[in-house]
Amino acid sequence: MSGPRNVLGTPLQVCGESPPTGFLRDGLCHTGTHDLGSHTVCAVMTEAFLDYSRDQGNDLTTPAPEYAFPGLKPGDRWCVCAARWLEAAEAGVAPPVILDATHERALRKISLGDLAYHARVEAI
Repeated sequence: MSGPRNVLGTPLQVCGESPPTGFLRDGLCHTGTHDLGSHTVCAVMTEAFLDYSRDQGNDLTTPAPEYAFPGLKPGDRWCVCAARWLEAAEAGVAPPVILDATHERALRKISLGDLAYHARVEAI
């Protein structure tokens, strides 16, 4: 059995470990039936997205020590819910996406074209 795949059809890569992201806080945007929000899009946080998310009722900037959550700042990588990312894209504030760390399940809500349009190109 192969491991989780990304939207490009290759093995899912780490999204972020500082702070640790993912539904399981293991750095990966993998998912399962327990992840009702489908935290599958690896995104690089921007001030515009963090403001948008807060305005939608999900404050990602305020630390929550009881959940070992340090709060996010622009530049942090975070596994965001596919539906929230799509809403942000439609509002013109989608954060950049790391395709090789975005789980293939994100394609259930978002087209590969939309993700690729917002892809962040990593320096080689």
